[in-house]
Amino acid sequence: MREYGVQHESWGPLAEGGQGFFDDPVLAGIARAHDRSVAQIALRRLIQREIVVIPKSVRPARMAENLDVFDFRLTDDEMTRIAGLDTGRSHIFDHHDPEKVTWLGGVRFDT
Repeated sequence: MREYGVQHESWGPLAEGGQGFFDDPVLAGIARAHDRSVAQIALRRLIQREIVVIPKSVRPARMAENLDVFDFRLTDDEMTRIAGLDTGRSHIFDHHDPEKVTWLGGVRFDT
């Protein structure tokens, strides 16, 4: 993406908490090893991959937790274990579903 001047962004880095995201045993084990939360592990992985993360929270404590990810690093093994969780499908909606893509393409935000 760098070749084309594109910065990868993750607007839903915590999968909206769906599909048992926060209970995943791999993420939970890595979180315990670093004395961190599953959310912090997920955010740290993206940051280490140089992906801009935009987590949503309205709770000040969670906002602070989301920012507290710059004083540790995940090991190569941990990064690989987390990558192994990728199913190749979105946890939020199927980006390959023509109906969903058409709907998303038709969304208009009036001001």
